[in-house]
Amino acid sequence: MSSPWIKALRSVALDVPDLPLAEDFYTRVWHLEVVARTDDAIFFRGTGADHHLLSVHQAERLAIRNVTLRARHPGVLERVSQAVVEAGGRILQPLDQIDEPGGGQGLTFCDPSGRVLRVVYGDRCHTDTQEVADRPMRLAHVVLNSRNVEQSQRFFESSLKFKLADRTRIMAFMNCDNDHHSIALGDAENDALNHIAFLMPDIDSVMRGGGRMRDASHPIEWGPGRHGPGNNAFNYFIGPFGEVIEYTAEVEQIDETYRPGTPEDWVWPPGRLDQWGISQPPSAALKDAQKSVFFINIPNGQA
Repeated sequence: MSSPWIKALRSVALDVPDLPLAEDFYTRVWHLEVVARTDDAIFFRGTGADHHLLSVHQAERLAIRNVTLRARHPGVLERVSQAVVEAGGRILQPLDQIDEPGGGQGLTFCDPSGRVLRVVYGDRCHTDTQEVADRPMRLAHVVLNSRNVEQSQRFFESSLKFKLADRTRIMAFMNCDNDHHSIALGDAENDALNHIAFLMPDIDSVMRGGGRMRDASHPIEWGPGRHGPGNNAFNYFIGPFGEVIEYTAEVEQIDETYRPGTPEDWVWPPGRLDQWGISQPPSAALKDAQKSVFFINIPNGQA
């Protein structure tokens, strides 16, 4: 089912009000590693090949700067640029060299709802990759709220060649590679960031991460559980600034034989919100946090 244009989800960039706090949390507690820094930003890697999977940038308040995707080949970038405009998006930064750690070529744009996206090619990757217990490898997916899921789905399909993997009553799961989904679009009253999911090497790491987060005064807000679409195990938390972050593992791998499900295919028995049915429902604090982090507004040429 993979996209012919987009190879993978690479990274997310956040604005945060306290860089030292962000560095302490995302290294000591969340178990990422600082790979680069500038005067006003810190870049974190996992144990996988991506140069970085999260960057945090000094700002007055929490916001999401962009979601970055990796192109399959350099010729994709010009085609994405044209397709974005045809699909109703807006180019914020035309195709050029990326002026940040990791480098590469890329372009930055927003969709009709104002979500800021970047597509890169030729960015630096690590060769010292390995699975390490209790440490994130890469991003698994990003979930974005949408006031109009059908419109958002069409944009991802037409401008980036994502494909629908499954549609539930409240979410459209969008596929670009063998992972069941890399982007999901959630029915909501706004277009905020819902959450960022970090892929752990196994379920044991998801569970150990839950204990470590609780020890650091970040309780599990939803989980442990196993989702239906994607079949992935999960624990959800609220980060130090109010961002929702997830540890996940065992994401379903799909290919061209996979057939998208409909809302009728994903109905749980009363009282259940996942396959296992052992977790309490998502906390009120989690639900509030999942609709409170918005994309920044970037004038043309200033991405």
